[in-house]
Amino acid sequence: MMVKEITGRLDGSGIRIGIVVGRFNDLVTDRLLQGALDTFRRLGVVEEQLTVVRVPGSFELPFAVQQLAQAGNYEGIVCLGALIRGETDHYEYLASHVTGALTRLALDHGVPIAYGLITANTVDQALNRSGLKQGNKGAEAALSVVEMATLASQMPLDD
Repeated sequence: MMVKEITGRLDGSGIRIGIVVGRFNDLVTDRLLQGALDTFRRLGVVEEQLTVVRVPGSFELPFAVQQLAQAGNYEGIVCLGALIRGETDHYEYLASHVTGALTRLALDHGVPIAYGLITANTVDQALNRSGLKQGNKGAEAALSVVEMATLASQMPLDD
């Protein structure tokens, strides 16, 4: 008996991608966006296949993602934002609700949604995760969405 294995590829040729990025904490989110755009270029996604939607902050990410997913024009969507802990509970509510909403949208619409939302205790931690020391979460989200979009194109399975 032969095991059927399905895997995604890191080839973005012909894949249309929506990128939703929050402007709040733009010192971080601009770096995330540049990391994602650089990665998409390396994976063969041409600029004409990319749409960048800018929203005020992380709270607005799910609404814009929903609009892109409902449009049906994208094989994948990347969310980029930065939540930095403050002195109130605001951070916890936002992180939890935005994450839950993005998960629901991916499942409800059947479109791969890559999570490039940084949650950090300090600005330094967020900057480190946006390319200074610990990789770039925008680049990681770009890799993930291309792999998942190519995987999704092979599903559902017929057998």
